[in-house]
Amino acid sequence: MSLRHAVLGLLSSGPASGYDLLKIFEISLANVWPATQSQLYAELGRLADAGFVAVAAEGPRGRKEYAITDAGRAELHHWMTEVEPAQVNRSDMLLRVFFLGVLDPDEARSYLHSRAEVADQRHRALAELREFVTQGDDPLSVYGLLALEWGLRFTATQRDWAEWAEQEIDRIGAREDRREVSD
Repeated sequence: MSLRHAVLGLLSSGPASGYDLLKIFEISLANVWPATQSQLYAELGRLADAGFVAVAAEGPRGRKEYAITDAGRAELHHWMTEVEPAQVNRSDMLLRVFFLGVLDPDEARSYLHSRAEVADQRHRALAELREFVTQGDDPLSVYGLLALEWGLRFTATQRDWAEWAEQEIDRIGAREDRREVSD
């Protein structure tokens, strides 16, 4: 997904200023595709240059409200229906797991324990969003709930795996200890 398509998707439900879009990002899309204020405003400029959005209204202090154009809707539709989602196959966290053997068992368990805690914190933060999201009946809330559920399941799986892996370090250590005694 690109920031371009995220902005077009948000504007597909109605005009909004850069500030409004940033606030919507913070409570919804930032959980799957974070963006800074400067990235968002720069993308609005690029979308306007490409003809995908247009200034629908201007307010005090240079405030601009943007609306998606027909070309922008066509681009969003093309991206949604014809562009295969990118499959990210990199994980800094799992790369480290492959090399836990260079750490002593306490350090390895500590690493896995911290991963479980991070996943649990993330899970709890997403769970807090559920009440807010379920109150809305707009498309972003309705379909956002599907994305939220994925996040809840994913973080629960990450937490459960890290807790299991932490226990596996003990099992691996016990197996190695038995091997050393028999040698």
